[in-house]
Amino acid sequence: MLPRIFHTGDISVGQTLELATTASHHATRVLRTRVGDSVTLFNGKGGEFLARIVSAKKLVTTVTVDEFITTERESTLTIDLAQALCVNEKMDLIIQKSVELGVSSIQPIITTRSIVRLSDERAKKRLEHWQRVIISACEQCGRNYVPTISPLLSLVKWIDTKTTTASDHLGFALSVTGNTTLKDLPIPRSTPRLTLVVGPEGGFTTDEAAILERAGFLSLRLGNRILRTETAAMAAIAALQMQWGDF
Repeated sequence: MLPRIFHTGDISVGQTLELATTASHHATRVLRTRVGDSVTLFNGKGGEFLARIVSAKKLVTTVTVDEFITTERESTLTIDLAQALCVNEKMDLIIQKSVELGVSSIQPIITTRSIVRLSDERAKKRLEHWQRVIISACEQCGRNYVPTISPLLSLVKWIDTKTTTASDHLGFALSVTGNTTLKDLPIPRSTPRLTLVVGPEGGFTTDEAAILERAGFLSLRLGNRILRTETAAMAAIAALQMQWGDF
């Protein structure tokens, strides 16, 4: 696979364009590309572009776009992940791997037992950082649509915006005491939209579990072992892809 570079603007065949400073640094310093090298560009709007590097200076890399390719690598499932905020390294790992595994959107949430707390300013900076993690993951795994990540919300505020009552929508809240496993569920007649809610290390409180249940989320158990929050998220997404997706 050719080196992949995300470009924030529009791209068209025949165009000569300058990469943004961060993309230029990634191309020349990280990927070690040189003038004449072929690269793949994508802008998150679908498809990808074959391009050639025609100039590489200190902070500016210029490419010529040669061809549009309609290749897509999206999952057949639409998976929205609501992940309880955890320490930086774990949160980055969850976001990176969930993108690789095919999630469509990510919603960071604050729960009662969340250890990490962020001020508005820090939350804004973390959101910008997470967006970069998502783009990097897309560059690595070949996705041409970039999953969205929403600003941090409390579980209660987020749940007010959600409904799982539609016939094509299934919601799952992971729980070590859940009475449902994936193998207990019938195969949907059509590919469903899935919302997966993953709690913090200490799990959801009784009140939070009740809120999720009233909102239509099934309490889902992943085996008989207690998983760390980062393990639970990745295991659940992989299991959903195996059960109904493109694994």
